[in-house]
Formats: sequence, structure tokens, C-alpha cells
Amino acid sequence: MVTDGAHDAGLRVRWPSAATLAWSALAGVVVYVAIDVLLAFLRPHYSLLYNAESDYGNGPWFWVMDVNFLLRCALSLAAAGALARSAGPGTRIGGGVTLLAIWAACSGLLAFFTDNLEGQHVHGTGAAHLLLAFVAFVCVAVATIVTSVQLRTDPGWRPAWGLLLAVSIAGAVAFLLLGSAAGHKHAPGGLYERIFLGVELLWIALAAARVAVMDRPGRRETAGTRSRHLEVSG
Repeated sequence: MVTDGAHDAGLRVRWPSAATLAWSALAGVVVYVAIDVLLAFLRPHYSLLYNAESDYGNGPWFWVMDVNFLLRCALSLAAAGALARSAGPGTRIGGGVTLLAIWAACSGLLAFFTDNLEGQHVHGTGAAHLLLAFVAFVCVAVATIVTSVQLRTDPGWRPAWGLLLAVSIAGAVAFLLLGSAAGHKHAPGGLYERIFLGVELLWIALAAARVAVMDRPGRRETAGTRSRHLEVSG
């Protein structure tokens, strides 16, 4: 006879491991960059210096950019989940992970609100697109810095948190450059945006790679064995 407890255990949801989420985020970053490069060839008349990435969501091949927005949402959520699951019990990264999740959600919503092309009057879905993009960019810029600082107290992250902090600061500088280009017709806003997005995606990739390394089966077994030896000796 199956007890209620056993029945409940059978229905329990098995969430992906930190390593699975981390590898998913890494694969997502690679595919995202590949799609961005593909769009540059599909729409060669758009300027990499002056046209925003979102401009590819207009006209022919618009759906390819929409797929990339949704992919950015998915890979960022995977990275946030991997970070949350890998952090030590004494490490508080909830604030940074929450901001990373907001960046992910806003990135996904961008697929449903077409922007106005560079130089056009901003109205309707274009205004919503700009607002979502602004919220997303602020959240990821703050999230990467805050999370990098918070991870410094986690022993497993000591080899990586300094590099993550440096990359996150570079992202903040790129964001300020992007802000300075707003409203200036001849400023290379498209280039600044691409640098900003590239740096933030680099941070996500580095963080995911660290989680993947820490959550390797052999490493988990070694850590578990060391923990048991400490308990016995204690």
C-alpha cells in the first residue's frame, strides 16, 4: 500500500541542478551572440554604430530579433537560478538575483513591443519598448555589481568574484556612455549599446561557467567527503 507521504514524494517536482542551469545559460549566450551576428548580415543596411539592436525587430526578419529577446530572457533566468542554487548558505545574493530576473522578464517583453527606428518619433509600442529597455539595462547593471560584491564572502567564489566585479564595473561604464549618447544625433549609441550588452552577457557567461565548475559531480563528492571528515574529527 502506498502511503500519502510516498505519494507526495512521487509528485515532488525535480528542479534542474545548478550545473544544468549554468550550462543552459552558457549555451544561450553563445546562441544569442550568433543570432546577433546573423542579423548584421541579414540587415546590412543597419549601422552597427548608430542603430540600436532593437531596430532589427522592424521589417524583414523581425521575428529573428524577437526570438533573441526571448532567448535573452531564458538564458538570464537560467543564470539567476544557477546563482541562487550555487551560493553558500551564508551568502546573500537575493537582491542581485531578483534584479537579474527583472532584467530577464523585461528582455522577454521587448519581443512584444516593437521599437521606433533610429530618428523616428517615439510613440506607442516604441515608448513601451524604451521604458522596458531602460528598466532592463538599469537592473542588469546594478545586479551584476551587487551580486559580484556579495559573492566575495562565499569561499567557492573567491577565485572569480574579483573578475566578475571588474566586468560588472566595465558594464556600468558602458551604460553611462550609452546614456550620454541619448539625444545626440551623431553619437555612436548603437555601438555603446552593443558594448554594454556584450559586457553584461560576458558577466553572465563567466558566472555561469563558475557555477558549472563548482557543481561538477567530482567536485561535489570531494566537498561532501571533506565535510564528513570534518564532522567526524569534530
